[in-house]
Amino acid sequence: MAATCTTLEEVRTNIDLLDKQIITLLAERGRYVSQAARFKKDTADVKAPQRVEQVIAKVRGLSETVGANPEVTEHVYRAMIAAFIQQELGEHAAMTKVGERQA
Repeated sequence: MAATCTTLEEVRTNIDLLDKQIITLLAERGRYVSQAARFKKDTADVKAPQRVEQVIAKVRGLSETVGANPEVTEHVYRAMIAAFIQQELGEHAAMTKVGERQA
């Protein structure tokens, strides 16, 4: 739960602390995304629009449970997922090229 701040500087300090935690979690999530590329056979599996919608529905529900704005959460997650899909597409393409060279 957010602390009640008495100054703008206190608000910014708390936001900076949260940003460090968020970036750390993004890095961890990214490492799992990198691992997922190994299990996907083609770019359609990487893009997985049905999975994207599952994740969006899940995080919107979590938002409501914890008191976050579901619209903001969805917007952030759609941007994050799109960026991770691009990362994963690059990794998947690189793995595919390595596999073709070994064959």
